[in-house]
Amino acid sequence: MYFELVVARLDESAEGVAALARLLSQPEKARAARFRFERDRRRYIVSRGRLRELLASRLGRDPRALELVYGRNGKPALADAALHFNVSHCADLAVYAFSTEREIGVDLEALHPIREAEGVVAQFFSRLEIEAFRALDAASRTLGFYNCWTRKEAMVKALGAGLAMPLDGFAVSLAPGDTPRVLHVAGRPGDGGWRLHSFTPRPGFVAAVALAPG
Repeated sequence: MYFELVVARLDESAEGVAALARLLSQPEKARAARFRFERDRRRYIVSRGRLRELLASRLGRDPRALELVYGRNGKPALADAALHFNVSHCADLAVYAFSTEREIGVDLEALHPIREAEGVVAQFFSRLEIEAFRALDAASRTLGFYNCWTRKEAMVKALGAGLAMPLDGFAVSLAPGDTPRVLHVAGRPGDGGWRLHSFTPRPGFVAAVALAPG
């Protein structure tokens, strides 16, 4: 199954930010202006400007002419082209995912211990995932947690479903070293036709890509 990933830094020079800002639509410029902190404003501009550049290069279009529309839960899509995409960013890093075949979702997280991990697991993970997480040794739990979280978030983002897709209604593999895969989807046989991929875009980060059923 073909898909494409692009990893990019968001720490751009002032000149670079200004150039990317010129690619944005008026609603995007208005949203950028609403950010309270300059760092967040710059990251948004760079993230969205690079998205427009990447889409335009694949479609042979002017990045300023691309029209983005938004689903009920805020997932962006192209108004007039059959190229699926998704974006995730964390700190100064962004990951872009593209597919011409299926809806796609991507999630990126920085690896750091979470004190309330047990509570999050108990509230949002499925029974299979809870059992797998608790079976991990202490040294593997941080990566196991983020493996699970990024894979589940990528699936939710692929559908643009938001909270309409309960996180405990499906299960994914999470143990470090295990093949990324969907173990169970409520109401569907087997993996439900989903495909998962996990990777390390930069040391200290973990990311996952999900391709929805065709």
